[in-house]
Amino acid sequence: MAKFLNTSGISYHLEELIINTKDKIILISPYLQFSRRIKEHIEGLNLKKIDIRIVYRDNKLAPDENNWLSQQVGVRTSLLQNLHAKCYLNESEAIITSMNLYEFSQVNNNEMGIHITRANDTDLYNSVFEEAQRLLRVSDEIRVTIHKLPNTTRETATKETVNSKPTGYCIRTGVKIPFNIEKPLCADAFKSWSKYGDPNFAEKFCHFSGEPSNKETSVAKPILKKNWRKAHEIFNC
Repeated sequence: MAKFLNTSGISYHLEELIINTKDKIILISPYLQFSRRIKEHIEGLNLKKIDIRIVYRDNKLAPDENNWLSQQVGVRTSLLQNLHAKCYLNESEAIITSMNLYEFSQVNNNEMGIHITRANDTDLYNSVFEEAQRLLRVSDEIRVTIHKLPNTTRETATKETVNSKPTGYCIRTGVKIPFNIEKPLCADAFKSWSKYGDPNFAEKFCHFSGEPSNKETSVAKPILKKNWRKAHEIFNC
């Protein structure tokens, strides 16, 4: 029968689900930031030529994630803009959960989930599998390519740095943080935001310039529209 999972249980069963995959795995999560262990397991499946499908929402991966995915030639990735579901399944088990496939969530958040096996919950598993297949059908398959990193000399000349990383601003508090459109919130603000996890919740500042955004920024759109071109020129985001 289905089993309830807390945060640590989700992390454990997710890793086991990936390790035990024999034929096909589907990972559905709006946000992606893979831990080192998850990357290693996916790389292992890829070497075995397992069918790996990843569906996520925003094509705004951090350069490290983008470049790692681009090297996993056998991994098929798809975008689904209105995705909010988080579901991970292989040919024999599935996890439905509040947890994104995001390293911070696996370590810091309070999450819940349900673990389902095909052997003990056949009808329920089949329903999950069918919905996962539907999401694959309505998503747009893409090919992740190498993300060119900006020239550090030019970058330093045009943008100050924090701990040798380009400076950005928390979109909720305005404090300086490393520039990363995947992580536009400081740690405290992220903890507050993650209680609801609404990527479209209006925030107060522009991640690129730090100026007040008059509620025109959000986790999904952390940079003011007028600043996107300049941000792209400097950070190639």
